[in-house]
Amino acid sequence: MKKGSTLFLKVVICLIAGVAFTMLVWFPQLEGRAANLDLISIYKDPMIIYAFIGSIPFFVALYQAIKLLGYVDSNKVFSQYSVDAVKNIKYCAITFSGFILLGILYINLFIKGEDSAGVTALSIVITFASIVIATAAAVFQRLLQNAINIKSENDLTV
Repeated sequence: MKKGSTLFLKVVICLIAGVAFTMLVWFPQLEGRAANLDLISIYKDPMIIYAFIGSIPFFVALYQAIKLLGYVDSNKVFSQYSVDAVKNIKYCAITFSGFILLGILYINLFIKGEDSAGVTALSIVITFASIVIATAAAVFQRLLQNAINIKSENDLTV
């Protein structure tokens, strides 16, 4: 892979992180429940705090993806560092989907009087996407580990 391609992917990942962080900070101010609250009271809402805590695995996975692209740049793709980065992405995707499922379960069970069909549908789509990412990362991790094992066997036989 050329450095221009990895630089483009790093920029895209940084843009995704910036948009996600901006939405995390800006969206609670637009929400219907927060219309009459001051700026500090908005961010004391337990669901907003839960969203901030639940987004940590998402940002960690983006950081691990940037690290993985750095390993590609430095020609260390077939190293244990790359396997660890992919493994961390897999765990972050699983954790993120768990946070989403727990949040939507809480909304559907304990928040009465609001229509949660749209939020439930969106959370199902996001959970499915993160499970697909976790599965792809697990397959990629296994492939990388097998390639490293083959490479080390070849290095020992020569």
